[in-house]
Amino acid sequence: MNVRSKLFAILPLLAFACCGPEQVASEEPDRPSEEPNRPIAAVPSEPTTKAPEMVEDVNNNEPAATPKHEVATLGNGCFWCTEAVLEQLDGVIDVESGYTGGAVDNPTYEQICTGRTEHAEVVKVTFDPKVLSYEALLDWFFRSHDPTTLNRQGNDVGTQYRSAIFFHSKAQHQTALKFMEQIAGNWQDPIVTELTPAVKFWPAEQYHQDYFRNNQGKGYCQVIIAPKLKKLGLDATPKPNR
Repeated sequence: MNVRSKLFAILPLLAFACCGPEQVASEEPDRPSEEPNRPIAAVPSEPTTKAPEMVEDVNNNEPAATPKHEVATLGNGCFWCTEAVLEQLDGVIDVESGYTGGAVDNPTYEQICTGRTEHAEVVKVTFDPKVLSYEALLDWFFRSHDPTTLNRQGNDVGTQYRSAIFFHSKAQHQTALKFMEQIAGNWQDPIVTELTPAVKFWPAEQYHQDYFRNNQGKGYCQVIIAPKLKKLGLDATPKPNR
C-alpha cells in the first residue's frame, strides 16, 4: 500500500493537524516534504569536550546553560516533528517547543498561526556537548527538513515555519556558518536557513509540549511523526522524560 493510500485508510483517526489542536482533519493532513535522508557532512565521532562560550540567556539574565549543558534554538517547520526527532537523540537533556524572533510579547498559538507576529515555531534544546556536539545537533536538524524552501515545510506555509538557527554564542554562530558551507552542495537549490542571534523565547502552550510522547495514538503522530523517525533511523517509540 503506498503512502497516500495508507493516509486515506486511516483518515478517521486524524483528530489533530499541525495547524491546531481543535482542528479535525477532513482531508489528507499537512505533511512534511519527502526530503531524502541524505548524509550531511563528516561529524567528529568524538565531540569536543570544551563547551562554547555562552551568551546571557535573554529570558532571565542568567547563564544560558550550565558548564555541562548547552542550549540551542532551532526552527524547521512544525515544532511537533522537530521536538519528536531531537528528543530521541542521546545527549539531549530537554526539548521545549515555543516561539521566537517576533515582534509581539507572549504570543499565543492562534496569533502565531496568522503569520503576522513574525515569530518562528522553534524548539529550545538543552544538550550535553560532551555526548552530542553542536555540529552533530545541526546535522540532525538539517537531515530532518528541507532547508531550501523559504517559509515552508511541506504543506505548512508561512513565515512561522521558516528554517532558522538562533545562535546563543559566537562559537555557535561560527560553527553554523561553517557547517552550512560544507553541506550547501547537498541540494540543487540554495539553503535559505535564517541565521540570527537568539532573542526572547516564549514557551508554547502546554498541550504542544512533548506532543509525540503524549499523543502517540493521534493521527498526526501515526501518519507523520512515527514514519519520519523511522526514515531517519530513529526509534519510533518516544524516549521517557529525562
